[in-house]
Amino acid sequence: MLACLAMLLLSHAAEARTSPPKPYQLAPYKDDLFQYANILDSQYDGDFLTVEYNRPRDLYARDVERGTKVDPKYVSLDTQAVESEQSLDVGGHTITYTAVGKSSGGAKAVVIFVHGLGTGRATGVNDWIHGGNFNRIKNLMMRSDGVYVSSSFSDFGSKGTAEIKALVLAEANASPGAPVFLACASAGGNICWHLVRDAEVKPLIGGLIFLDSTMDRSYLKTAAELAPAERVPIHISNSKEDTVLGWKSQLQFFRDMKAAVPDYPIRFVLFTAGTHGISLRMTDWRVTLNWMLGLLKTQQKR
Repeated sequence: MLACLAMLLLSHAAEARTSPPKPYQLAPYKDDLFQYANILDSQYDGDFLTVEYNRPRDLYARDVERGTKVDPKYVSLDTQAVESEQSLDVGGHTITYTAVGKSSGGAKAVVIFVHGLGTGRATGVNDWIHGGNFNRIKNLMMRSDGVYVSSSFSDFGSKGTAEIKALVLAEANASPGAPVFLACASAGGNICWHLVRDAEVKPLIGGLIFLDSTMDRSYLKTAAELAPAERVPIHISNSKEDTVLGWKSQLQFFRDMKAAVPDYPIRFVLFTAGTHGISLRMTDWRVTLNWMLGLLKTQQKR
């Protein structure tokens, strides 16, 4: 009997040594509150979704103070214990940023929020606005040994691009091997499109998340010339009520990419309503990031 038990234990130990490690994914966190409540249409094998935005449900009932304070059930302030203000010298001047999670290094993944025009880094770490969705990404990264960063930068041109590049390189140096995901809001997309072409930054990027953001149609030609292992996953979210940047050109970009490179990893989530910026409230961070994380091994990017 003891001999059989010993053999069984040895067998389990051998399996544990030879079994491949489970792929890194973000653990669930308040999924029932933040998941897409009603998917109305799915195309391209699920890469294109039309998702209902219902104001009575997704805004009026969700916020206790409309647009400025979400119902506390959506928020956990446990992140305050691992939230810190940081600075980085870039070419003789300093940028400041807020980091949540493994800010001193050793993170398994890095998410950097690049804000849009008329806002700042504070937007990306405000626990109460945008339906608590920024509090969720903070919690997702903290609870899964990652780090989330929201940074200041000078402009949406070459200077701002250089600053975010320096931040990407610094985070990658602190957490070697960790994929870096850029979440690009509105005009912040300009910076992200530049960085995905940067020879130093591109190998570090695990994915681009465009939130009501600008598209760069010249990337269609670039994408067609990339080997499969070099294709950076792209997620796009927008709304049919966005009159600032619109959504039709973004949808056309998605469709043209699917036509030019059918197996390019790209997804589009279109909300039925909600004005410019609604993607900051409605995009499901965990679904999006776990999809991108799941592609890393198959694309053999690292």
